[in-house]
Amino acid sequence: MNETARADDAGPYASGAAPAIGTGVAAITVAAMAVPVRQGIDDPIVWAGAAFAIIAALAFLGSRHSGIDRRITASIAAGSSLAVVVLSGYALNQGVSVPAGLPALDWSIPLLFTAFLSAGIATGIGVADYFGIGGRGLKDRSLLTTLLLIVGLAGLFMAQVATLVLALPLFSIIGDLSQLQLVVVSQLGMAIGTAAVAVGYLLVRQYGLSYIDLKLPTGRDLLWMVGGLVVLFGTLFVISTLFQSTGVESAEHGTAQQAQENPELMLLLVPASILIIGPFEELLYRNVIQKSLYETFSRYGAVVVGSVIFAVVHVLAYGTAGPGQVIASLTVIFGLSIVLGTIYERTENLLVPALIHGVYNAILFANLYVTYA
Repeated sequence: MNETARADDAGPYASGAAPAIGTGVAAITVAAMAVPVRQGIDDPIVWAGAAFAIIAALAFLGSRHSGIDRRITASIAAGSSLAVVVLSGYALNQGVSVPAGLPALDWSIPLLFTAFLSAGIATGIGVADYFGIGGRGLKDRSLLTTLLLIVGLAGLFMAQVATLVLALPLFSIIGDLSQLQLVVVSQLGMAIGTAAVAVGYLLVRQYGLSYIDLKLPTGRDLLWMVGGLVVLFGTLFVISTLFQSTGVESAEHGTAQQAQENPELMLLLVPASILIIGPFEELLYRNVIQKSLYETFSRYGAVVVGSVIFAVVHVLAYGTAGPGQVIASLTVIFGLSIVLGTIYERTENLLVPALIHGVYNAILFANLYVTYA
């Protein structure tokens, strides 16, 4: 934790807000995991998840009412909740969902997905409790995270709006656009929409364009670029190998579907990755969102929270898959974002993660072209 992040938490911690809230959230997790067990789901993963959920709830209670060192109970609570996140996500991926009907709304929600979300929140609260973050600190962090999640989603929305604005005049002039032309328009729309949200946010917060960390790379930055690209692909390899060995199935990205239908589109996306996708996504999610998180989070906490936001925003790219497959794909994105976020935090130069991100995507698109051409 940095000094700024700790200063606002010194007084309010006496209220015990973190363990109190954590107990309530952990109770939701226990309920969501207990129902499948009571319904006779004979799956050791589900049973283990239920056990860890109970341990997390007891640890939060212990943090409030026992004389055990707070850091010990907080560590147990956070670790057990994280175990529930992993186990419930894995169970969902393997097809165990246990839907709970909501008659008033005429739809249902998978209980294990509820456990996945609540356990994720409980993990964060456990970490906050470990560092002695009090009520005001939790409130400030929650509000800022919510605001920046909205900013991230706004970037996605405005990219679609900008694409539509660019496409409508073309439709009236030349009629239907080819798939290649649509990709060109969508990439330009992505650049305009994302930049508009990033710059708009900076102007509203009165940061000015000087907030953007764009400078010529040094020799050290070049080393970070090369090393970062290696680590990025290494992370992808490790996660992919782990998925294969455990039978985890990930969702197919919409771009892969495009490559199957029209491989030539990948030749356009290769330069677009370096010139548009990498730079503009890193501008919004690293230079704006992650850097803004430094205001209330520690540097590494900001990397993690920013990566969660980055992963959540990519949900729509896997909209046709089941929740378990989507979670697996977002886990990959989260892991890669941790690498990019750490590199940005270390270099404080937007150009470094932007080029790494762009080259990484370009290589993936080139591979898709070779695969389907």
